[in-house]
Amino acid sequence: MRLILTSVILTFAVVSAKPQYEQREDASTSEWKPPGPDDFRGPCPMLNTLANHGFLPRDGRNITEHNAVYALSNALNFNATFAAQMWAAGVVVNPEPNATFFTLEQLSRHNVLEHDASLSRSDAFFGSNIAFNETIFNETRKFWTAPTVDMDMLANAKLARQVESRAFNPTYTFTQKAEGFSRGEVSSFVVMFGDMEAGTANRSLVEFFFENEKLPAELGWVKPAVTLENADIRKIDDMLVKALTLLTDSGTAPAASRRDPHFGV
Repeated sequence: MRLILTSVILTFAVVSAKPQYEQREDASTSEWKPPGPDDFRGPCPMLNTLANHGFLPRDGRNITEHNAVYALSNALNFNATFAAQMWAAGVVVNPEPNATFFTLEQLSRHNVLEHDASLSRSDAFFGSNIAFNETIFNETRKFWTAPTVDMDMLANAKLARQVESRAFNPTYTFTQKAEGFSRGEVSSFVVMFGDMEAGTANRSLVEFFFENEKLPAELGWVKPAVTLENADIRKIDDMLVKALTLLTDSGTAPAASRRDPHFGV
C-alpha cells in the first residue's frame, strides 16, 4: 500500500466504523493555545497542531493509541481503525522495546520517519529539524502561484526542495520510504484543505496551518464531513505521482526496432 499523508507522516489504510470518544473539555477546532516552555513539539505540523488544540496531550508527551485515535477521530474525522494504524506506524520512533506511547519530540529522530527535504523544516544536518523554518517554507510556497494550488504546483515545490537538499546537504538521504512519507505530506494538503476530486488545495488555508500550527477555523475551515475511503487516497497519490514526472510526452514506449539518433548507432 502506498505511503501517503504524513502530514501526518504515517500510513493510510482501508477503514471500518468509528467508535465514539468522549470529547475532552479543552479540545476544540476553534480553541487554541501555544505550547509552553516545557511542552514537546516535533517536525510534524499536524500533530503539533492537534496538541495546540488539546486533542492530543498539550505537553506532547503521552501519545498513546487511545490518545491518537481520539485526536484524529474528533479533530479530523478519521476512522478509528485508520487512526490506530497511523499510531502504530508512529510509535516506532520511541526507542524503548514494546513502547506503548511516543512523544512529539521523538518524531524528530532523523531518517526514522522524519526525512531530508522537508517543506517547512531544516534538514537535520543544518540544525533543528523540529522548528518551523520560515526561509524554507517561503522557498516552498513560491511555487504555489495561485490561490488554488494544483497538483503541478505541489509537485514543483516538492521536487525543488529535494534538489535544494541534495545540492547543499552533504549527508542528503532520501529513501523510497521517505518518498512515500513525502508524498503523503503533500497529499495531505488536498485531503484536509482542498478538493479531492479536483486534486487542489486552498493556499490560504495551507499557509495559515503551517505558519501558526493551528486549524484554520477562523478562515472558514471545518473538519471533513465524510470519512476518507482507500480509493480516494489512491486517487490523490496517483495524481501526485503523475505530476511529479518531468517528462512531457505521452509516455508511449517506442517500437523496439526504432533507435533514437541521439544515442548513436
